[in-house]
Amino acid sequence: MFLYHGTNAAFSKIDFSHSKDKRDFGKGFYTTTIYEQAEKWAKNQFIRFGGDGRFVKIFDFNPTKDLKVLEFNQMNSAWLEFVKKNRTKGGAFHDYDIVKGPVANDNTMRTIALYISGIYTTEQAIQQLSFFKVNDQISFHTEKALSCLKWKEDREI
Repeated sequence: MFLYHGTNAAFSKIDFSHSKDKRDFGKGFYTTTIYEQAEKWAKNQFIRFGGDGRFVKIFDFNPTKDLKVLEFNQMNSAWLEFVKKNRTKGGAFHDYDIVKGPVANDNTMRTIALYISGIYTTEQAIQQLSFFKVNDQISFHTEKALSCLKWKEDREI
């Protein structure tokens, strides 16, 4: 399986210290199975922060059976609560090697913000989120998980 990472930085080694905090699944290294989504991530990062350029890093992913993986197949109350905890607490409060699931992108962040602030109930937030086209993300949180990623190439876009 190929995974894609959009970035504004040229790098050869994944370093968790460069990961941003308060993300959907906690501090980690984020990828997607959708090339076009990685392109958008790279462009957004470059527009917001400048950097070395716009790159899509391509990895071959071969997971081992001993990884602790959490997977959300859809935006539901469990996914919403998990995202809320990560976005409000920061760091990585969980002990998963990998987390897979939908992306809380720019289109969904308003709904999540209203849920976090208590304006939307869980049911209202899920109902609102059901209108959005969902992309995916696979986040890596341990060195053990990263060892299953093999770099293939970088594409400058």
